[in-house]
Amino acid sequence: MVRLKLRRQGKKKQPTYRLVAADSHSPRDGRFIEILGHYNPRTEPPTLVLKEEKILAWLQKGAQPTDAVRQILETAGVLRRAEEAPRNHKAPAAPEVKAEAPPVEEKEPAAAVSE
Repeated sequence: MVRLKLRRQGKKKQPTYRLVAADSHSPRDGRFIEILGHYNPRTEPPTLVLKEEKILAWLQKGAQPTDAVRQILETAGVLRRAEEAPRNHKAPAAPEVKAEAPPVEEKEPAAAVSE
């Protein structure tokens, strides 16, 4: 399962974070799929830069945000837009076409050949 999580960056005691899409089994600072933004809690007010289209796309695909990311996305208003957007899990169905079978011709039984 894909999770939206924070990946720690920066020097010791000076954290900044990247918002990434990563496999749920990968470690906090480990492998990730895509960078979706960054967050700096040390500035006043905290700096938050998000790639909203990519975040919405991952949420529609079923990615689950961690608790910290959920709170950040709620504050930014991205989750509200994700809930309003329709989910397209299924491909649109092809129009139903009714095909009629050709008429079946009844054949007369052949005459039995006797010996």
